[in-house]
Amino acid sequence: MVGFFNKLTGIKEDEEEEVSQDRGEAGNVAVSGDAVAPTEKGKEKDWLDENYEGQLSVDVYGTDNEVVVVSTIAGVTPENIDISINNDMLTIRGERSQEKEETVSDYYYQECYWGGFSRSIILPVEVDADNVAASLKNGVLTVRLPRARKTKSISVRVKEE
Repeated sequence: MVGFFNKLTGIKEDEEEEVSQDRGEAGNVAVSGDAVAPTEKGKEKDWLDENYEGQLSVDVYGTDNEVVVVSTIAGVTPENIDISINNDMLTIRGERSQEKEETVSDYYYQECYWGGFSRSIILPVEVDADNVAASLKNGVLTVRLPRARKTKSISVRVKEE
């Protein structure tokens, strides 16, 4: 019978013993600097697969007239960025590709993310989707979303008939 932990982690019962040897006193699995899963017959398995999308970091703020979304996406051309608005959600999607492919087997550090990325943001106010503007300058994407017409509070007088 497969236990809950085994279903959650994907570790088979015979591999569970290997993982338990890597645990510290507090019961935590030892973590190294590399993003690798438990070994599979002596080979390391990458956590990231080809369908993985990185997530953008964003700043979102509002002014009297608009909502502004700012994100650093260096290394991306405007042609590789797709911005869409669906109801109250803004989605930024794109791909960052390495210009020079080098086969390096001994990295000292490998922290840069190359590949697809996306970020969806629920907008805090209603915006005028027809007048959204986006610009990319020095690797910083700025999306300006004009606020929809401000709601007015009006009094309606009731007439007696």
